[in-house]
Amino acid sequence: MESPTMKLICDLPSANSIPDNYVLPLEKRPCNQELGDDLSVTLPVIDLQETLGHGRQQIIGEIMEAGKEFGFFQVVNHGVEEDVIKGFREAATEFFRMPEEAKLKYYSTDMSKAFRVFSGSITSHTDTNDIRYWRDCLKIRCYPVDKLMHHWPSQPEMFRERLAKYAVAVKELGRRLLGLIAEGLGLANHEFFEGGLTGGDMMMNVNYYPACPDPSLTLGIRPHSDRFILTVLSQGDVSGLQASYKGRWIRVQPIHNAFVINFGFQMEIVTNGVLKSVEHRVLTNSATGRLTVATFTRPSMDCMIGPAPGVVNEGTNSPKYRTFTGDEFTEAFEATTGRREPLLDFFKIRHTQ
Repeated sequence: MESPTMKLICDLPSANSIPDNYVLPLEKRPCNQELGDDLSVTLPVIDLQETLGHGRQQIIGEIMEAGKEFGFFQVVNHGVEEDVIKGFREAATEFFRMPEEAKLKYYSTDMSKAFRVFSGSITSHTDTNDIRYWRDCLKIRCYPVDKLMHHWPSQPEMFRERLAKYAVAVKELGRRLLGLIAEGLGLANHEFFEGGLTGGDMMMNVNYYPACPDPSLTLGIRPHSDRFILTVLSQGDVSGLQASYKGRWIRVQPIHNAFVINFGFQMEIVTNGVLKSVEHRVLTNSATGRLTVATFTRPSMDCMIGPAPGVVNEGTNSPKYRTFTGDEFTEAFEATTGRREPLLDFFKIRHTQ
């Protein structure tokens, strides 16, 4: 077992200012990137209740429109029971409330572990100065449940059971959404995303952002785009998530029991640029802590990933990206530190005249 070398943020002594290694360079601070939210724009909210009824085609159209315009949307009446969402969020909150020694025994920087805790996700801004971000995180491989459950902690009580129920329900929601997207793309096979493209272990980040003494100096998570096919986020009732839209940051307003849906780089490549992977970030606040649960649908590492055959053609919509494996994508993501243009450029096809 690794020896913890740091405290979790939620266990730091209360202070009137944040530690120096959480203070962002001036140009990276949220108050200097944009002056607040653009409140004139809100993300689409899509009601999934009629996906099996007469409203199915309208819902598919709304999903595709939101994916093209924003790369983000929220869903309600999604089929995941409120008790399942609330139950796991409560169990995760109890985990963060456990004594420091109980949590830190899970602290690890080993990304291969099925359950680990880390804090202050590090990003290097200079060769000698590592900046941390204001969050603690449980990183969990959460599906298939039967394969992975024994890696999860047995405390707090009911954590495993509630996580299992939540993971199964969110996996099914993701499957439904991807089926609707396959229809929206005009693919003959509505189960196109089944198999290798969603065959990797489903990953989960349970993020806890403690109340921050000075939110103007730091961020909970830096601006970034997700890497995988689909992200399903339970953000709770406390705001903090912002998505990039036409050069501005727009607030993703909390909606009770809703999920926020967004796409990763791999979805943008599979759809040949039709659906966008959009940058987003997390602000902190000084009044209260915030807990979110982000679940990522991932391909198997040996899966071949590239523009879907039904999306591209030899005429007006030729492939923009080459085909690659999940392993190759991971290597490219790490080499480019996930920066949008260098990463997509790595897989672009150079068309000759």
